[in-house]
Formats: sequence, C-alpha cells, structure tokens
Amino acid sequence: MRTAGKDVWLLVDLSRSMDAADVAPTRLQKVKAELSTLINRFQADRLGLIVFAGDAVVQCPLTYDQSALQLFVNTLQTNLVSATGTDLSPALELALARMSATPQAAGSPARVTALVLVSDGEDFGENLEPTLRVLARSGARLYSMGVGTLEGARLPRPTGAGYLRDARGREVVSRLNPVALRRLAEQTNGQYFELTDRRNEFPLLVNALNRLEGQAEQVRTVAVADNRYRYPLALALFLLALDILLTVKVIRP
Repeated sequence: MRTAGKDVWLLVDLSRSMDAADVAPTRLQKVKAELSTLINRFQADRLGLIVFAGDAVVQCPLTYDQSALQLFVNTLQTNLVSATGTDLSPALELALARMSATPQAAGSPARVTALVLVSDGEDFGENLEPTLRVLARSGARLYSMGVGTLEGARLPRPTGAGYLRDARGREVVSRLNPVALRRLAEQTNGQYFELTDRRNEFPLLVNALNRLEGQAEQVRTVAVADNRYRYPLALALFLLALDILLTVKVIRP
C-alpha cells in the first residue's frame, strides 16, 4: 500500500501560565484533550512532541505509533520542564535540528514538515528572528494555536493554595497574546488559530494540515492472511464440543 506522509512536530508550552483556567478545565488540560483528537486524524503521518518552558525537550520523537504518542500527551503537566519561564527559541532550534537529522531516501525530495505551536503567547523570550528566518528557508510551516482569553485568568500556586503574586503583592493574571502568535505563523507561511472559552479552532488546524501535500513514502506491503484463522478456530471449537460431549455423565434411572 502506498502512503503519502508528512512530518508534524507538536510544540507544546508547559509554562506555569498554561495552568490558567480561563479555558476550562485549564488551558493545558483542554489542549491535551484536543491533541488526542488531532493525533487520531493523521494515520499516515509521523508526529513528534516537543515540550518547552524555559528550555525545550523532545518528549516523543517522530513516530507512526499513535498509542505511544497519546501516552506522552496524557502525562503532560507544567512541572515537566525544570527550567521555568517561557522561551520559544530552544523549541524551534530543537525542531530544526531534528528536521536536519531526519534521513532522506536517495533521490527523493525532502518530506513536507509542519510545526504546530500550542501556547498562550506570553513572553517568548528574545531574538527569535534568526531562528524564524532559518525555519522559513527550510520550507517548514509553523501553525500557531493561541490558548486562553484576552481577559485572562489568575495562576494557581503550585501547592494549590491561593494564587501567584508578583513582587508588589498583586495577583498574577495571564492573558492570551494573539499578536505574537499570529506574527510567528505569518513569517513562516503558516496560519494562526485559537482555542478560547468561546472558540475552538482545532478542527480548522486539522484541515490546514490535511491540505499540506505529503511526500509519497515507501511502498508498504502488508501481508493479509486470507482468513486462515478460520481453520484452527473451527478445529478448536470442534475439539471443545467433543470434550464436552465425552464428559457428560449419563444418568441412569
């Protein structure tokens, strides 16, 4: 069977702001549910998972194994990355490095690659421009999914008691920053989408990814036994029935 595939890297923000509850039950919990649905929509494609906060980690390399990827998505939480804060550069650089390290078949064009950035867009760090230029030249497209609301929400303390406060004692409120996320997508010929308390554009993201033409992959031949299981199954059922008949006791009057 010939399949047309593409590589999709999921870049998921695990900074503390993803615990905000302006998208119920929390931003991150809602994202995990939507990513699970997204993963199931790409049977012929390789998907990988990179998580980031102040640093970035490859949580799951590119794989066709959807079950394995689902397990990694299910375990996502905001304390998974030890470095606090939010810095997108390490995540983009890590994705670029993995793209460069992906072997290509001799004589075949490069695989189509897409990056899906899932974040509230707050404080991405400095000096993203060089990395974005490299990403744009690579031909990969970045699709950004903004999570949260413009009104924002308070951030719970890691202990669960009360809310985080700044140096002046004021409660910290995290808000969606669509401007930064939209700009990132535009610079790489991608698109911007939103997941808010009123709007869920994950289906639109799935449609956009499906419109990308994947490079024809190797021919995969799956040998399907012509229902040969029927014969041992029939024999097993016959022996079971025979065993039951032979063990039935005849009750004499």
